[in-house]
Amino acid sequence: MSEERPTADASGAADEVRATDDDAWATACAEDLAAEKARRRTQYGPPPGSAAEELRKLVDTVADKLSGLQTPLLGAVAGPAAQQVVRQVVQQAKNAVEPVIERNPDVFDHLAAAGSELLAAYRSAVQAQETRWTSGNPDKGEDPGPGERIDLD
Repeated sequence: MSEERPTADASGAADEVRATDDDAWATACAEDLAAEKARRRTQYGPPPGSAAEELRKLVDTVADKLSGLQTPLLGAVAGPAAQQVVRQVVQQAKNAVEPVIERNPDVFDHLAAAGSELLAAYRSAVQAQETRWTSGNPDKGEDPGPGERIDLD
């Protein structure tokens, strides 16, 4: 009995077919994912960005609003000078915030997650307290405190 080994040409062709199949699968998955993302984008709008991107958008929006404010209290003479000062302050604030966002984008994601967790804990505590208040039955295990009942009759 002789064992036949595949020749280099046969194994190379098998590897090529396997690579083509893998590529076809990856391509099909990527196309399906892109179609699903497009469908969700049209249905729900663009997805929110990371917390760092959202902070950057907030800073830009506030800066634009502050820069566009008119200063009626300072009068017509001080108006342009005051607007220039506001623009400089806004630009300095943006210049101070931008490096922090660039260096620590994950920090803002963690802060956003922590804020969500704190909100969930607060909501849970409030709902539990409201349930106790509205049920009319105080917990029997709770200590009513140092006070005592006085009969006024």
